[in-house]
Amino acid sequence: MQISLRLDGDCVRAFHLTLLERLAALGDELSVDVRPAGGGIPRSAAALFQLETAIHGLPHDGLAHDGLAKRVPLSALAPYRQSPASPDLVIDLCGDVRLESTRVWHVTYDGASGEAALLASILAGRTPLARIEENGVAIAAGRLGTEYGGIALASFQDMLARTASLIVAAMSGAAKSVPDLPEPAQAGSPPPMPSAGKLGVRAGKALARRIVQKIYHLCYNAPHWKVGWRQTGGHDLFDLRAHPASGWQELPDDGSRFYADPFPILYQGQLTLFVEDYIHRLGKAIISAVPFGPAGPLGRPEPVLDLPYHLSYPFVFERDGEVWMVPESCANGTVDLYRATAFPGGWVKEATLLSGVVASDATLVEHGGAWWLFATVRDGGGAFSDALHLWSAPNFRGPWTPHPKNPVLIDIASARPAGRIVRRGNDLLRPVQDCRRSYGAALGIARISHLDLIGMEQVVETILNPGALWSGRKLHTLNEAGGFEFIDGSAIAPRWKQRTRD
Repeated sequence: MQISLRLDGDCVRAFHLTLLERLAALGDELSVDVRPAGGGIPRSAAALFQLETAIHGLPHDGLAHDGLAKRVPLSALAPYRQSPASPDLVIDLCGDVRLESTRVWHVTYDGASGEAALLASILAGRTPLARIEENGVAIAAGRLGTEYGGIALASFQDMLARTASLIVAAMSGAAKSVPDLPEPAQAGSPPPMPSAGKLGVRAGKALARRIVQKIYHLCYNAPHWKVGWRQTGGHDLFDLRAHPASGWQELPDDGSRFYADPFPILYQGQLTLFVEDYIHRLGKAIISAVPFGPAGPLGRPEPVLDLPYHLSYPFVFERDGEVWMVPESCANGTVDLYRATAFPGGWVKEATLLSGVVASDATLVEHGGAWWLFATVRDGGGAFSDALHLWSAPNFRGPWTPHPKNPVLIDIASARPAGRIVRRGNDLLRPVQDCRRSYGAALGIARISHLDLIGMEQVVETILNPGALWSGRKLHTLNEAGGFEFIDGSAIAPRWKQRTRD
């Protein structure tokens, strides 16, 4: 198939080269239409990006993360010939292609075309809905995300990366839609879209905010997460769909570290809670565990797995009479399986399930005669939380095969796992992270309506926010075992109150 990419020849970016490379890998014949488009992002945006580069310590060439916003010369497109008169498909990034004899895919952000539309959504604090439309019908869609809210340049580049993922997914018929979301009670109306003329004002406000943030970070460890726990009494959050009236008790820490990603397991009659144990002075986390009795934790979490790289999300489960763990190790580019030889410690690596992949929060479930692994993947750069990939295997040890429709979902509001998938009757209920406001800001409960090699579909039924009954600033993970339920969220810990843990 002959594909023509319509882009603005006055503003060629590394993003366009990356997109062309990914499309070329599909085996199609590519060409480019580089006529000037007009209506690109205003010149004042360059000043904003430069200011953010200085304030946030981004590389001095303005290339945060993967540098997809970097301007490149028009000559960089020389390997691609000019668009033929009648290509089989035009991918329109500018919104100005009006051909009747050729298939045209228009790429839009919140209903408008072009980079200016994407940047306007970012500056308005929105979660952009990207759509690929043909003759007014959406053939692929995704909510774009970033872990760098408040930094326009970083957000812009993350979302350009995921735009490329969406286009490539559309070529295989994946990412056809995103689920509707219930609105949390605390949510207000989104702010209005700013005009390009307001960018200078926003840059000044960004500077003022950054000064406040610098003072904040001099005084506090941020973020500082905390774990909440309670006895369910037979009614968990999957039943209540709201915080319990009794509220939550907190797992104490000493301020020099925080605990997050709680995963409990009932093994041989003993409930044990595994957590990410993040030591502020080291800037990395290990996996620790603490036993629970009828009244709560019996002591403090003690280290059980410490590796040279950051570990989190200790997905533990029992199988074949033994306890297994799949901790997140995206800093190592792997998903690894460990077995406990001296529970809750003595962990030895049994297998590498996936390699060469930046996968977050790997979550396993057995369904339909197969094992499934859910994880968000930093696919071609971009955010860590908005592109859901699946793998299947005959056994949890592998071998794991990627789903043919990966990414099966692009949605910053419901892609990233937030705990074990639970079965209620014939239904699978999946905790998900709603990262529209920021990473881990809210917790969703999604019902998986379809899961097989054809695809995965889910319906987000509930979104839970922090509030009076959970005073943390975020709500991030949900797990239960042995009559206890656990969540986590972020708090603050003053640096001057830290003490070194023995």
